[in-house]
Amino acid sequence: MKSPIATAIAIAVGLVVLIGYLVPVPVFLGLRLVLLQWAAILAGIALLVGMVNLSQHHWHNVRERQGMGGSTVLLISLWATFAIVLYASPRSAASQWIFSAILLPGSIALVALLAFTLAYAGVRLLRRRPGLFSILFLSTAALVLLGAATFPGIGALPVISDTLRPWLIQVPAAAGARGILLGVALGTVATGLRILLGNDRPYGE
Repeated sequence: MKSPIATAIAIAVGLVVLIGYLVPVPVFLGLRLVLLQWAAILAGIALLVGMVNLSQHHWHNVRERQGMGGSTVLLISLWATFAIVLYASPRSAASQWIFSAILLPGSIALVALLAFTLAYAGVRLLRRRPGLFSILFLSTAALVLLGAATFPGIGALPVISDTLRPWLIQVPAAAGARGILLGVALGTVATGLRILLGNDRPYGE
């Protein structure tokens, strides 16, 4: 009886939240807010469970002396950050320092590595599968990188930086990103409808 009960609960909760968004009735609005708050609490608990699971895995690596350096740094960073944010609140000076001095530079470094990774992938793609789309991908990536860079004594490239690069970002790249977002939205709606109708049951099987 677990699967029918779980299916009924999931369908009822999904319908209540959906009606709360579509129909401006105070009862459904209140239920929607309560259910969304419960979902946020469950998401936080799931995050804690994931932290414990990750810590167990890396603690096993430390005990077995397999990748001790990276696992030790990860464990110390994870739980030190968790303790500081939990004790001092996310708006405290210590939490803001962790974000601005560690997390933000690390994210910027990863974005920079992503740019070079895309350029390297374009070169490999051109070598393995030469064609029009490979040349177009590599040339677009090169133009965007050149337009974002500044050169000693020259500065930004005049035509590429102020005309071509903004056009590539605002027209073709934005159109592709919106197409991907529309596809994700349609896929999410289709998946949600299948779960509401009981065709997919990730919660009961």
